[in-house]
Amino acid sequence: MKLNFARPLARQLAGLMLGLGVAVAAAAQPVDGEVMRIDQEAGKITLKHGEIKNLDIPAMQMAFRVADPNWLKTLQVHDKVRFSADKVGGQFTITAIEVRK
Repeated sequence: MKLNFARPLARQLAGLMLGLGVAVAAAAQPVDGEVMRIDQEAGKITLKHGEIKNLDIPAMQMAFRVADPNWLKTLQVHDKVRFSADKVGGQFTITAIEVRK
């Protein structure tokens, strides 16, 4: 009896590639927003923002943790920003942010 390991291996590789494709498609995409509140002590920022597709969050106003608390020192209320967010340690977190001109 001849065993053929090529097929199961090919299926596993195909599944892995499909999984990676889904992960890439769900990666954080930049979103436009406006700074509504800055809480430096808590390391949080409240943004009024558009839809965040990778987190399945509709447009709204909400508070986020920030990956780097130093960002809060450079932002001001009513700044227009472009940011990326993800779920880090179970909390919605800003992973990148820049002021839009």
